[in-house]
Amino acid sequence: MAKILITSGPTRQYLDPVRYLTNASSGRMGAALADAALRLGHDVVVVSGPVSIDYPRGVELVQVTTTDEMLDACRRLFPECDGAIGAAAPCDYMPHFVQTQKIAKTGEPIALELIETPDVVAMMGQNKRADQWVVGFALETADRRFRATVKLQKKHCDLIVSNGPQAIDSSDNEVELLSPDGTVVIAVRGDKQYVADELLQHIEKRLVLHQPKQNSAKDT
Repeated sequence: MAKILITSGPTRQYLDPVRYLTNASSGRMGAALADAALRLGHDVVVVSGPVSIDYPRGVELVQVTTTDEMLDACRRLFPECDGAIGAAAPCDYMPHFVQTQKIAKTGEPIALELIETPDVVAMMGQNKRADQWVVGFALETADRRFRATVKLQKKHCDLIVSNGPQAIDSSDNEVELLSPDGTVVIAVRGDKQYVADELLQHIEKRLVLHQPKQNSAKDT
C-alpha cells in the first residue's frame, strides 16, 4: 500500500478583489484517479483547487485557491507520500501586480502584465527522493507526444499522461501514458473513471510495486 498525493482542479490568480484568471478544469480526472487509487488499497491525499464536484470518501482533502497555495501544500505534504500524480491544471500565469481595488471600466483598453506561476509538478519532481515517484499530466494542442515527453524530462517525472483540450470539463478523456524515452506505455479512451482505472493499474505496476524503500535510521 502506498500513500499517493493527487493534485486536482484549477487554480485562480486574482487581478483585483473580484476578478481572476483561471481555466475550465472540473477536477473530474483527479477525483477519478483518487477513487481508483482508493479501490487499489492506497491512502490518498488530494490537493484541490476550487471545484464543484465531490471527491470520494476516504481521501484526505486539502483545498486551495491559488497556484502558490497548491505549491505550498504539496511542498508540505509530498515528503510524507510515496508518490504524486499531478492531475491539476494550475493557472500558468498571474498578474505582476494585483490591484487592491476593483478595476473600474473607463471605455479604454487595459494592459495586463503577466508573469509565470511556479510549477507544482516540477517542484515535486526535482525534490523527490530515490524512494518516491512523480507522474505528470500534459495538456497540449499540437505535437502532443513530443511536447509531453519534453515536459516529462524537464519536470523530472517518472511517467507522464498526455491529453488534449477536449479533456477540460468533460466526462471523457483520451490519453497516452508515456515513459521517459517517449514510449507509449498505454493508450486509452473512455469515461474518466475507466481511464483512471487503467492508468492506476499501470502506475502501480511500474512505480508503486517497484518502489525502493527508504532506509530507516535503525538500518544505518
